[in-house]
Amino acid sequence: MSEKTLLLIQVGTPPDDIRAQVGDLPLWFSAVLAAGPAFKVVRVFEGEPLPPHDAHSAAIITGSWAMVTDLLPWSEATAQWIREAMAWEMPLFGICYGHQLMAHALGGRVDYHPQGREMGCLDIALLPGAEHEALLAGSGPHFKANLTHMQTVLELPPGARVLARSAHDPHQIVRYGPHAVSTQFHPEFSPAVAAACIELRAQVLQSEGFDPAAMLEQLSDTPVPEQMLQRFVAAYAAQSAAAPALQAAQVPQAETILTV
Repeated sequence: MSEKTLLLIQVGTPPDDIRAQVGDLPLWFSAVLAAGPAFKVVRVFEGEPLPPHDAHSAAIITGSWAMVTDLLPWSEATAQWIREAMAWEMPLFGICYGHQLMAHALGGRVDYHPQGREMGCLDIALLPGAEHEALLAGSGPHFKANLTHMQTVLELPPGARVLARSAHDPHQIVRYGPHAVSTQFHPEFSPAVAAACIELRAQVLQSEGFDPAAMLEQLSDTPVPEQMLQRFVAAYAAQSAAAPALQAAQVPQAETILTV
């Protein structure tokens, strides 16, 4: 078994109202990856330095409340780290902002979605050929996932391949190579996290033509996205990929290093 830990590159933190209800991002990941290896959190958005690429078995790049197109210094530094990680063939899994940042770093184009926000527990459809993807084994042609984003991958990097789409966004799962993948949706969101995000934005959602009450009613567990993240970690940490998705547990507020 690998002695290296998993790296969680945290690229943002939720608004205070969300943190008060459901905690910070590492807590959300610890619930989904509770049967997996230890992971180390690097809060790059606060200036914490990224480690050498061979220091960890794999890296997950989280979502954020920032925008990739702002080209913030810490974000551009992380993009350069991603390019170097790809050269090292380091396993990477990007989520939402992390998904967009990987595409941006590798030569794709990211900007605001022309049709605006995508949010809620929505249908994801696999594209032809995606049934052979190990991370999606047994998922079926459609599954539910939690989404919240305004920016999106408008153009893929050279050589990238799309595995799934939604009605709103054609780039829901992207594979960049044998060890690098990203999702626009959030595998780490529990129904409680998704509800907190919807409730915080209820007035804005109404002004944009959404029905927040209906969105809350449609929330459900999302086992396929959770299994994707668990299988990615298992593939690079010698853990059992057959472990079932775990329900979010009440655990102490995450510190810089978590054992999960």
